[in-house]
Amino acid sequence: MSGTDSPRYVVSSAVDATAVLRRLARAGWSTREGFALPEGGWDLTAARVLLFGRVPDLETARLVVLAAARGAGVVAIVEAGGDVGRALLADLDRLGEVYRTPDGGPEPDSPAAAVQLIPEQRALLERLANGETIAAAAAAEFLSLRTANRRIAQAREVLGVRSTREAVLAYLRQRRPE
Repeated sequence: MSGTDSPRYVVSSAVDATAVLRRLARAGWSTREGFALPEGGWDLTAARVLLFGRVPDLETARLVVLAAARGAGVVAIVEAGGDVGRALLADLDRLGEVYRTPDGGPEPDSPAAAVQLIPEQRALLERLANGETIAAAAAAEFLSLRTANRRIAQAREVLGVRSTREAVLAYLRQRRPE
């Protein structure tokens, strides 16, 4: 996993969750049961915190999504086909890729773990490419200006560029069909 994209797993059993937790703990993630968030800074990406547990209801699913949005890794144990599981997957999918098996996803910090842009980043870069300002793009995507700036900064890091202009150009090159 890259520093800008924490792992998100939705698995159906504690056995599957344990396999994921062991692998990610060996890769340097700090695991903690439960989805309540610690006090302090809003962005938890650098802390490499991995929260895990069962998701019995929609309120817990909301906590999982909030933790993932703040950059924590999550391993949610829930039946994906149930109402709670479907709602959780739909919300997590908007943040980026969600793995549904314990062996899903790239090995942490391997070269194959090259992170793709999340949908919010692509939408913002697309709007910037069409000439909108960051503020206008943020409003159109129903994001705060701060969140939009953070998503664009993450996109710059993922794309390996230093400026927003370079990020837009890199996005356009990446988007262009071969």
